[in-house]
Amino acid sequence: MSRQNKKPEAIMNEDIRCPEVRCTGDDGTNYGIISTKDALQTADDLGLDLVLIAPDGKPPVAKIMDYGKFKYQQEKKKKEAKKKQKVIVVKEVKFSVKIAENDINYKVKHAIEFLEKGYHVKCRVFLKGREMAHPEAGAEVLERVWPMLEEYGVRDAAPKQEGRFVNMMVLPKENRK
Repeated sequence: MSRQNKKPEAIMNEDIRCPEVRCTGDDGTNYGIISTKDALQTADDLGLDLVLIAPDGKPPVAKIMDYGKFKYQQEKKKKEAKKKQKVIVVKEVKFSVKIAENDINYKVKHAIEFLEKGYHVKCRVFLKGREMAHPEAGAEVLERVWPMLEEYGVRDAAPKQEGRFVNMMVLPKENRK
């Protein structure tokens, strides 16, 4: 990974180049506007780091804190947020223009199982050869399928053509558990 892609670390301790900073402590203590040298000395006395929080401020804002602990807390928050994310699973059910009724029923049965598990279902009709000239035939197949799925899901949008496919997304109903 190249260095340009990496987000720059916080400016801290001796890397702070401005003559004075608005300094606050980790415990809420407000030191006011003091020289960077004095702020570094105070941080050093407390055994902590001086970290530039808002470098664009007039004067820049710095905070005296334990930077290692701060980074650890940030990582912990990121992991917690990631745990709470909901993963959306999209299952795909493929049909063809010349599909028999019993094949439709069989594939719809699978789509219903997916919807009951809470998955999103993408119904697709693949258009072969000359079927590309009449994509409305694919939409008609999906319109035949929709009434069978209606009580289990919510249609995201009407069937639409995307390349060689006619697609329709069906989302699970929220009240079903």
